Amino acid sequence: MKPTPSIRELFEQTRSRTEVLCQPLEKEDFVVQPVEYVSPPKWHLGHTSWFFEEFILKKRVANYREFDRQYGYVFNSYYESFGKRVVRTDRGNLSRPTVDQIMDYRAHITHAILNLLASDDDPELRELVELGIHHEMQHQELLITDVKFILGHNPLLPVYNPDYKEDADQLSQKDDYITIEEGIYEIGHANPQEFHYDNERGRHKVYLNAFSICRELVTNTQYLDFISDGGYRDPLIWHSEGWEWKSNNKIAFPLYWHQIDGTWYRYTLQGLLPLEPAAPVTHISYYEAAAYAQWRGMRLPTEFEWEVAASRLHCGSRWEWTESAYLPYPGYQKAPGALGEYNGKFMVNQKVLRGGSIATPDHHLRPTYRNFFHPHLRWQFTGFRLIQ
Repeated sequence: MKPTPSIRELFEQTRSRTEVLCQPLEKEDFVVQPVEYVSPPKWHLGHTSWFFEEFILKKRVANYREFDRQYGYVFNSYYESFGKRVVRTDRGNLSRPTVDQIMDYRAHITHAILNLLASDDDPELRELVELGIHHEMQHQELLITDVKFILGHNPLLPVYNPDYKEDADQLSQKDDYITIEEGIYEIGHANPQEFHYDNERGRHKVYLNAFSICRELVTNTQYLDFISDGGYRDPLIWHSEGWEWKSNNKIAFPLYWHQIDGTWYRYTLQGLLPLEPAAPVTHISYYEAAAYAQWRGMRLPTEFEWEVAASRLHCGSRWEWTESAYLPYPGYQKAPGALGEYNGKFMVNQKVLRGGSIATPDHHLRPTYRNFFHPHLRWQFTGFRLIQ
């Protein structure tokens, strides 16, 4: 077991990894924004630096001078309490600041945080830096999935990294179910000393009926059966909202799938590859997952069922849609100030996803992590498993 790195070590590793993830890109890739919810890579580089500057350096360094006073307007994401910002749809219009200027900004912020850590041993500072580290890890995952969307919608379907494998070496197509007995179970993060987000707090008891959950995720082969059987043409298995979304957007198969001369392929970060039959079906919406479950006469797990069963599941390669709405746990309270905007303001009209994906940094994974997205989104590495 590897020793836990110090906050300083983890900060340096995280800042370096973000830049390593950008090394395969060409300069022209850094500014592209194909759709609203996909941000240009250069924006992620700037935003993760602004977070440290705004929440830590400006508040804890005497007479701190901003690297550039315009960067708060450019790189603020959704923090209304900090004032005006570039709207999300316009991030792709930011040809300036340049990539080189943003890299200079990153170097400046990294150096300043390291100096602060060397001179200030305040536990509150370390907690804020740790939050910034995990915030940047979130953006590393977004960076990978945004880059995949950018390149995957380039007509040439270019390779991002020929060594970036999206599937585990061992793949299974077996439907192997495990049974969880009915009873009262505790849900939520248990150790306040370990990093977690505020939406994981409020450890509480839930009653669960007995259930059987599949150890494996639904595979491409299984999902092809759904397509072949007319799953995308049967309104009886779809939510009304999902049927409307599917019909309006002409959805007939998962994102990044291509049928060429009768053979299915998928775009990956390694380029266009034949569809791997035993790999988990990926890049699908909650609507599609729920329709498939209906077609099989089964259902998706709730987030509580998933968490109770997690230690016995094969997890970690895909974010998994659950049947749970993203809601606060009992006793949930937003943090004071702008940090209260981090999670609580999004607890409406979204579904919880559990697990983690091949794009999630190792230090960012834990069984109580509550990811959340709107049910139509599918550009993340999303998959699902079934309950019977």
